[in-house]
Amino acid sequence: MTTRPRPLSPHLQVYRFTITMAMSIAQRITGVANYVGTVFLVLWLASAAIGPDAFGWVNQFYGHPIGQLVMFGYTWSLIHHMLGGIRHFVWDSIHGLDHPARNQIAWANAIGSVLLTLAVWALFVWR
Repeated sequence: MTTRPRPLSPHLQVYRFTITMAMSIAQRITGVANYVGTVFLVLWLASAAIGPDAFGWVNQFYGHPIGQLVMFGYTWSLIHHMLGGIRHFVWDSIHGLDHPARNQIAWANAIGSVLLTLAVWALFVWR
């Protein structure tokens, strides 16, 4: 009987990619994106404190399609990260750790973040 050599450290090549892995990676990425997005929020608040010229310039940038795309991404990042935090809170309470519930919560996080972002923009921005 021959044994197959095993890697010393398991890596993505060993594991099948799952939705929970994708949500874990997305949670980390959105955490970093929230830092960057908060810089844009501080820029907007600081420009309002500086004066109408600076505030008008920043609002003009945020009103541009590129600025709108950045703000849409920041909104999604905030909502996705928040739902990921709720997902981890549920897991920390020792619920939803079995295989079907774990995947259902992860899919709910992914789908819910998109739907909630669209709802926020539909209610407050695109009205």
